[in-house]
Amino acid sequence: MKKVHIVPHMHWDREWYFTTEESRILLVNNMEEIMEMLETDPDYPYYVLDGQTAVLEDYFAVKPENKERVKKLVQEGKLIIGPWYTQTDEMIVGGESIVRNLLYGIKDCEEFGNHMPIGYLPDSFGQSSQMPQILNGFDISYSIFWRGTSERHGTDKTEFYWESEEGSKVLVQLFPLGYAIGKYLPEDEEQLKNRMDKYFAVLDRGATTENIILPNGHDQMPIQKNIFTIIEKLKKLYPDREFFLSKYENIFHELEKNKDLPTLHGEFLDGKYMRVHRSIYSTRMDIKAANARIENKITNILEPLASLAYRLGFEYHHGLIELIWKEILKNHAHDSIGCCCSDKVHQEICNRFFIAEERVDQLINFYKRKIVDSMDTEWNQDRLTAFNLLPYDRKELMTTTVITKFKSFKLLDETSKEMEFEVINREIVDPGLIDRQIVHYGNYDSFIKYTIQFIDCIPAFGYKTYFVAEGDHEKETNVVYQDQVETDFYKIMVNPNGTLNIFDKKLNKTFHNVLLLENGGDDGDEYDFSPLANETLLYSDEVHANVTIKQSQYAAAVDIQYTLEIPKDLNARKEKVIDSAVDVHIVVTIPNHKPIIEVKFAIDNHAKDHRLRALIPTGIGSAFSVSDNQFGFVKRNVYDSAMDIWKQENWDERPDPIYPMLSFAGLSNEEYGLSVLTNSTREYEIVGNEYDTIAITLFRSIGVLGKEELLRRPGRPSGIKLPTPDSQMPGTILLEFAVATHQKSALKANVARMAKEYLTPIHFYNKIPHDAMKLNKADVKTPVRFSFLKEVQTEAVLSTLKKAEKDDNFILRFYNPTAEEKTAAFAFTQPIQQAYTANLNENPLEVLEVKDSKIQLNVKSNQVKSILFR
Repeated sequence: MKKVHIVPHMHWDREWYFTTEESRILLVNNMEEIMEMLETDPDYPYYVLDGQTAVLEDYFAVKPENKERVKKLVQEGKLIIGPWYTQTDEMIVGGESIVRNLLYGIKDCEEFGNHMPIGYLPDSFGQSSQMPQILNGFDISYSIFWRGTSERHGTDKTEFYWESEEGSKVLVQLFPLGYAIGKYLPEDEEQLKNRMDKYFAVLDRGATTENIILPNGHDQMPIQKNIFTIIEKLKKLYPDREFFLSKYENIFHELEKNKDLPTLHGEFLDGKYMRVHRSIYSTRMDIKAANARIENKITNILEPLASLAYRLGFEYHHGLIELIWKEILKNHAHDSIGCCCSDKVHQEICNRFFIAEERVDQLINFYKRKIVDSMDTEWNQDRLTAFNLLPYDRKELMTTTVITKFKSFKLLDETSKEMEFEVINREIVDPGLIDRQIVHYGNYDSFIKYTIQFIDCIPAFGYKTYFVAEGDHEKETNVVYQDQVETDFYKIMVNPNGTLNIFDKKLNKTFHNVLLLENGGDDGDEYDFSPLANETLLYSDEVHANVTIKQSQYAAAVDIQYTLEIPKDLNARKEKVIDSAVDVHIVVTIPNHKPIIEVKFAIDNHAKDHRLRALIPTGIGSAFSVSDNQFGFVKRNVYDSAMDIWKQENWDERPDPIYPMLSFAGLSNEEYGLSVLTNSTREYEIVGNEYDTIAITLFRSIGVLGKEELLRRPGRPSGIKLPTPDSQMPGTILLEFAVATHQKSALKANVARMAKEYLTPIHFYNKIPHDAMKLNKADVKTPVRFSFLKEVQTEAVLSTLKKAEKDDNFILRFYNPTAEEKTAAFAFTQPIQQAYTANLNENPLEVLEVKDSKIQLNVKSNQVKSILFR
């Protein structure tokens, strides 16, 4: 007899085309009905609260008095909560974000009882190949999802094992028809049978046991009070099946008895049976860029800096940092970060990111100030402290500002050695902007804000302090205007149209027309890009750019400005009328001492319904690209073979090879490569006749949430047909990325380390006697120079350093984004009391041997590891 597990649940998008506040009102209503049913009907055993604790957080903000009711139901095993904080996206949010989502979700569950032991993501737009490893890191061995699979991954069954490259494995129960097939089950027997016949045919075909799931729920759906009437009718209609209320864990216990389940590997991004929206990564690029920037600030700067401060004796503000994480995790729900929402919701998302970034920036500044204010020194001069938050010494070109009233000044290190530096700019600053108390007492003398550049070596995971003393003579601003750039690594010519010809001295190769812009119509929606049929694309090859090249002793800066004329909307584009434009401002910075070209775009968009991409030709015809995902790398074919058969096989959407990255994407051969490192856009495609050009999406401009019958996505709309004029992206869009060349392949060159360094700039704090916000002097005394730890081996990439959530230990997390097993080794400046390997939930696993304050362990390809130490 086939057993049908009817699982009552609700899928709770906190926001979508409706706002969080509208959703919360329904939640308060629905929760009362759910609890009443669980409390009063002994035959109603379980209810799944969508696997995310943010639902409870929203509820308790209104009904804190019901915490004990919820706790009792959770501990009785009736109300099933967690393990996530929010239903995360897996493709465009970073590894640390997904880890914190589970970390805080499980932490929230602990107040009430156990969490659901399933990596439950029933609606995420694609599945990352690293999810089994992340789930195993929280002792989760089950996974439920819907989107992204097809037979070409290795099975036509809906139950299988999913294994990540380093060996982590989860047992998967696929929802082949989604999480809502049991929504609003009708009492009318004919309607019920017609519906169930279609579903059972698919469910039976994919099942490997006599057990199948009928999820009884939908988006914001209230509990189905007549479910027992429905079950009786189902028993009558299908006497060969057994129907009963159940929970997801029960079916996994049955699946585990099957010893012949297939094992699948890799990411799941196929849109054959369900849409994964491969070009959603560029919708509302302002929001996507904000997310990338803030994630990088938290994990690369704030948490390591807070750990450094904690090591020196200051408080580690777990509460403030958790507030920041939860603010952005609310935005990491699949619809929210996908930006397939109403304009009202996108405004909420922008506001959350604004709040989160303000908290991050202010807390970073606070920690730097506490450390520098507390330095144990007799020097009374103003100070400039450089913070290096990577685990190796960095001899870097550094650009920073010094604020002083000196007409000239000098920088002295702790040995009184005078540092050579170059003044790039001077700016007069009103004293009231420094501290309003200055002008309150009648002092109106201006300050001077100097922008300076210099090169020095900053100690590993630490800082170095310089003292600002009055100088003998005013330094000249030594900036030379030139017609080309030459550094230790490059000769760069700027073409009349603003593109770059880059000659790499080490590789003896030239890359032509870098940063050519490509523009085409976008007849799509917030889910998917959709080109106009038979459209001729527009390029910036014939624009006239205004170009200024400045070269200093240490670096060059190229300022490029032009207007790219384009049609104002789809109708004008179809009629081939050019009647609008995007104004483009590009600032390119090239340091002398390293092979990187940093690019900042400011694009003022005046048109609608179009997509703008930057093209980076590499000269490397490739079969695959390499980019990063969470704690590792992924190789992807530049051409998806399913493009040849998607129509014949009736795929839900065309499998265009538009892909996400997190910090880099590149093309390479065994000799050399070129990669794009990003702190904003995370979408790329490999294009060109030889598949030798990296196309980086700068933004998409569309005006509707969901649209039907797209060229690449036939049929019904995704979402609903709701106007979203803000998603046309009018106004200025700011983006930043870098182009890096390297010898050997992307994996052998370990481009992930280059990206980490690009995303972890040296930070500065300039201490002067004035600050609008006063602080009492701390009891802690800090040295003027300090190093916390230093890597001994150079292959692993630091993910973050933070204080453990539950004790006084530190968590040092790193990963191996190369194709071979590597050794990670770290030396500490002070003796280590104890050290363990730890899982991602920060629980100790095995004692580590510590020799001479050094820790060493092997890391497999695409493996993440954590060290817990004190």
